[in-house]
Amino acid sequence: MAKEKSKGKYAEAGVDIEAGRGFVEAIRPIVRKTYKSNVLSDIGGFAGLFSVHLGNIKNPVLVSSTDGVGTKLKVAFMLNKHDTIGIDLVAMCVNDILVQGATPLFFLDYLSMGSLNHDSAVEIIRGISRGCKEANCALIGGETAEMPGFYAENEYDLAGFSVGLVDADRIIDGSEIAIGHQLIGVGSSGLHSNGYSLVRKIIFEGLKMSLDDHVEEFGRTVGEELLTPTKIYVKTVLSLLKNFQIFGISHITGGGITENLPRILPSNCQALISRSSWTPQPIFDFIRKAGNITDEEMMRTFNIGIGLIIVVAEKDSQDVMQQIEAIGEKAFPIGWIEERGKSPAVKFID
Repeated sequence: MAKEKSKGKYAEAGVDIEAGRGFVEAIRPIVRKTYKSNVLSDIGGFAGLFSVHLGNIKNPVLVSSTDGVGTKLKVAFMLNKHDTIGIDLVAMCVNDILVQGATPLFFLDYLSMGSLNHDSAVEIIRGISRGCKEANCALIGGETAEMPGFYAENEYDLAGFSVGLVDADRIIDGSEIAIGHQLIGVGSSGLHSNGYSLVRKIIFEGLKMSLDDHVEEFGRTVGEELLTPTKIYVKTVLSLLKNFQIFGISHITGGGITENLPRILPSNCQALISRSSWTPQPIFDFIRKAGNITDEEMMRTFNIGIGLIIVVAEKDSQDVMQQIEAIGEKAFPIGWIEERGKSPAVKFID
């Protein structure tokens, strides 16, 4: 009987080169689904090649962002469900470049595991591919690292990198926001990818709930609620930019409205936000009550049902909301811009 060929000392130490090669072949057709004519390379090379078609862009500016998914990954580990977390990864990156007025071009990912779990890794890449297709950007490369002894069994970390393009004359930076402009909130899909360390502490440690528990307010299980993917707003924003002048866009992520909206406001502007102008998803009130969290901390930690805030002229506000809703998103007239004085940059009113 022939002896089975040894995989080598490196494999015995926890890094299987042959398994890595097999993984690349398994994800090749998944990744290729995101390709456009701009992509000049295939996965497996040393770098991804992307040809930039400038079209009518006279002064091209590259816009880039990198992000992760945070401790939402822990929920994926607990459920052993890995096919949506990649959507979150893409969303967190492309939404950040989108608010500058940039069109996403391509995406790179970094996946690190203790040892390569082929099935989980393929599902992760499948989710990233779905996110890239939704954002109309190409997944042109990445890195899959095996790091024995670094992660707990069946755990991993993810990071994403996105690059977009905008004409210098059309960069959205908030500098032209003025008194009287209106604030349009675009609905989130729930928690998105922020606040999960607090959410897990409240639900699993405080309430002793499990992921399989069905919650009447949610209309589904805890696990299904917590793994709801982050919304990708590319189609919505790029559609609006074709028809309206947008003065500012804020991506409501970690820090909530309280911390993110001031990032785009001129020093003389104050945003007044009417808390009664929209109804957040039930998860937010559930967390607030269960954790005995103040409204102020909720607004500073979570998106509270608003994924983007778009600043427009008063004359355009109704038309902007109608177009957002025609695309299939929810839009709310959540506030307006006043003169700031010595007041905080954001003020919440009932």
